[in-house]
Amino acid sequence: MLSDVAKVHTGYGLMPRITHATHDADWGKPGSTKKVYAAASITQRGGFISMDKVIERIENKYWKIEVYDFQSWMLGFHKFTGEWVTQPIEKERTKIIYTYTLHANGIWFYPLNWLFAHVFWKKYMRRVLSNVRNIACGNEAFLYDQSQMFHL
Repeated sequence: MLSDVAKVHTGYGLMPRITHATHDADWGKPGSTKKVYAAASITQRGGFISMDKVIERIENKYWKIEVYDFQSWMLGFHKFTGEWVTQPIEKERTKIIYTYTLHANGIWFYPLNWLFAHVFWKKYMRRVLSNVRNIACGNEAFLYDQSQMFHL
């Protein structure tokens, strides 16, 4: 959660790749937020796309975040909530349990919401976790270094 969001959310299918975040000076502290930006894609014009907020954080154990304020129509979804739990397995090995909830308004799009969540989003989040694994295995620091980020 403290790594560079652009290295984790690299895009997939209709989902655009994330380019950077701004307004993130306190990112990682409960209650902190950041503005997230994406490249242009078939479904998005690019630029500012959403806000991320840290709901809860227990150092080296648990994160709960919320993604909201979508700048384009998201199939009736109005926010995503993600929970990240880490469990040490043995020396230099950690199990990550990542769960997410997609929140939608109304029942009209429920079949489309279900299909999106169970087919596309599940596959996309596996790619995200694979990117996290590659960062960890590449001995890249899991630090959010604002000096390397592009700020508007």
